[in-house]
This record gives sequence, C-alpha cells and structure tokens, in this order.
Amino acid sequence: MIIQPQIQGVVARSCHPMGCKAAIEEQISNAQQQKARTTDLPKNVLILGASSGFGLASRIALTFGPANASTIGVSFERGMSDKGIGSAGWYNNIFVKEAALEAGRTTSNIIGDAFSENTRQTVADAIRTQFGGKVDLVVYSLAAGLRPNPETGDFWRSSIKPVGESVEGYSIDFEKNSLNSVTLPPASKQEINDTVKVMGGEDWLSWMQFLAQNDLLAENGRTVAYSYIGPEHTHAIYHKGTLGLAKTHLHQTRHEIDTLLSPLHGQADIAVCKALVTKASVFIPGLTPYLLALYKVMKAKGLHEGCIEQMDRLFYRKWNDRADRDGEGLIRLDDWELQPDVQEEVDALLAQMTPENFTQISDYNGVLNDFLQLNGFGLSTVDYSKPVDIAKLKALAP
Repeated sequence: MIIQPQIQGVVARSCHPMGCKAAIEEQISNAQQQKARTTDLPKNVLILGASSGFGLASRIALTFGPANASTIGVSFERGMSDKGIGSAGWYNNIFVKEAALEAGRTTSNIIGDAFSENTRQTVADAIRTQFGGKVDLVVYSLAAGLRPNPETGDFWRSSIKPVGESVEGYSIDFEKNSLNSVTLPPASKQEINDTVKVMGGEDWLSWMQFLAQNDLLAENGRTVAYSYIGPEHTHAIYHKGTLGLAKTHLHQTRHEIDTLLSPLHGQADIAVCKALVTKASVFIPGLTPYLLALYKVMKAKGLHEGCIEQMDRLFYRKWNDRADRDGEGLIRLDDWELQPDVQEEVDALLAQMTPENFTQISDYNGVLNDFLQLNGFGLSTVDYSKPVDIAKLKALAP
C-alpha cells in the first residue's frame, strides 16, 4: 500500500509509519550528540503525553541523551483498524520503544486516557514493576481538547477564543495553501471555565497527589509542565485568551505541587517553550502567521529550534541551574524567540504579510514541512513511492 498525505485544513487524516520512524531516528541522533553540564539527571521518568510534540521530544532527549533514562510513556493513540492506518503517535510509541530497547534502556508504553482512574492504576503498577516503585521525574505534557468530569460523566471542552472582545486575524489552511481571515468571538464564562479545567493545572496536581499518596515519588523527585507566553503580538488570542488563562492556572498550580513535594525535597517546574508547529498549535488562529514570520527570522539568525532542540537545552543546559530562572521561577526556553532584534524583524514581516504574498515572504515551506513531518511525511530519507507492508504494520504493538 502506498500512503500519501491527506490533509483537511490543519488536520492530517493519514500518517506514514516509516516516515514516523525516520523522524524518530533524526531526533534520537540529535539527542545522542548532547553533553550535559551535570550528572544529576533524572533516571526513571514518567511522561504523560509522550507520543508527540514536547512530550515525545522529552522522552527522546532523556532516553538517548546523557541522562540515559528509563521511561514510561502514557498516551491516548489508535492503531490500525478498518478506519485507517492509525495515528502517528501510535507509531512514534512503537519506534521509540524499539530503539530504547536496542540501546539497553528499560521502557514501556501505556495506551490509555491519562484522565482515567484505570490508567492511573496501570501507571502505578508499571512504576512498581519497572522502576522498583519510585519515579524521580514526571513530565506533564498533555494537550487534550476535552476532559471527563468524574462527578457527572460529562466532558469539559476547551475553546480557543479571546476574552472580553472579538479578535480578527489570519488562520492557515495547509490543504489549500491559503491564509484566511477569521474573526473569533469572545469566550463565554462557561468556555473559559471549561478551558481552564481541561488545560490548566488541576489534572497535573491530581496526578502528583495520586503518585504521592501511593508512595511512588522518589526523594528529590521533580515534575515539569510546559507552557507558552509569547510576545505582545500573540497575546490577544493566546496569553490574554482562554488558553492563556489556562496556562496562568497551570503556573499557579506549580506552587501547590511544590508544597506537596517539599517533604521529599522535590520541586515543580514550568518550562516556557518557544512557538513551534505542533498538533495543538496549528489550531490556534492568529498564531500560525506569527509562526511563518518567526521561523524565517530565527532560521536566518541561526536561532531556530524544534521540539527536540528545546528539550535538549532544557535538560542538558538549564535543568539544574537555579540562576537560570526568571522572576517567577520559570525556566525560559523562549528566551531566543523574545530577543528584541528577533521580535522587531518578526513584527516588520507580519506588517507586510497578506494572503497574496505570505508564501513568498515567510517560511511557509518550513512550517508546512514541520506539519507534514508530525505525521511522517516530508522527510528526505523516506521513499514515499515505496509500498508499505500492511501485514507487518498490523503485527507492530506499542
């Protein structure tokens, strides 16, 4: 079977398993080249949301970089069925595990809803079996669109909307290679509350409480969650919108988790990452034109990083440097993005950008290629004209 990309707007309806493997191998190669500033690195790591984006990059950086960590990856992915080839995350899990085992690491995948009690119990059992009962780092990298309400059985659903007033901006369409004007109405109170419930810090805290209550956290254990703040240009739709309010709640929750971990002399961190093409970010209207300009400027300055470069810098440059925190104690991986010279050039480019010229003046091809690579396409090392053996794919298990 020959697999081609199927794109609808900003949604990929297909993935290429061999392309996913090639993308994993590229990230592994990057991690293997790193050198750490310290030997005090996590060894037994639980990653919640391990199959794509920053969660996947965290797992690769820690497994194949100087930490040589063992990992348990939790994600909600689907395999091959009558409905299709399966998700890219499904194959990412498989190929990361294969490579880890070949490298002599202990690793496992748990496929399940990270919000469910059953999944938590499965994770607890895995920690006891695989790690001897203790985990010394919990990476919280969930990017779900909904979360079940355990009291009612209904769902909280997140919304990407401004707060207080409507916002106009552009949204990209990868299917039609177009930049389209959109107007987003302000979020209702219910939409704000639901977004905070889904994407705020409540579930992160709940996970840490569960692990603490079951005596699964190691002495000096740590946890990290990922956030984004961005420049003033993106604040109306992000930092001051529903997503920003959820991230503010996430930041506030860090202090509660710090208190929870204090008897173990542990700590909670927030790493503020740069803007990147991820499965979540492409859905944010107003952010994608910014990405088009940012990629061009940062690449020209030699400052561009993908998810794996960000996570390499987090764990092998900034992780144990207490001086490398901002005034709120946040680890800033967006420091290069927010340099004044970078933002000045990005603003100038955005002022010129129109639906007619955006493919010429921005790094549209780079952004599109990153989007394709999320699903195993657009890699120069893969022969996409070669048929994929479906029988072999069906035999793969995470």
